[in-house]
Amino acid sequence: MRKTAAPKDIDSYIAEQPEEVQPILEKLRQTIKKAAPKAEEVISYRMPAFKYHGILVYFAANKNHIGFYPTGSGIEAFKEELEEYAGGKGTAKFPIGKALPWKLIAQIVKYRVAQNLEKTKPKKSAK
Repeated sequence: MRKTAAPKDIDSYIAEQPEEVQPILEKLRQTIKKAAPKAEEVISYRMPAFKYHGILVYFAANKNHIGFYPTGSGIEAFKEELEEYAGGKGTAKFPIGKALPWKLIAQIVKYRVAQNLEKTKPKKSAK
């Protein structure tokens, strides 16, 4: 496996992927942006990621699937809905050639936004 330089942004990441996967990655990117309009696009661990008060989700193209990484809590909260896409802790694998569950992806992203916002709230002190 050859090492390439880390992509500088999501545009360059998508451009490096096989042509048939690029439109799927772009639609995934737009789905995430729509669900989390205030999120910032970043590259983290050599993958596209969205950040809003911390990382929300990552995604990546793989040989046979699109990896979607909403962290362990994002997977846990939607365990039943993601059952057929099971990948591991914090991972969903969407097979290439099969439609992605766009509504579910948006729901997971919104859930992660709410989780990250919850962490920013001041803690209530005990009386």
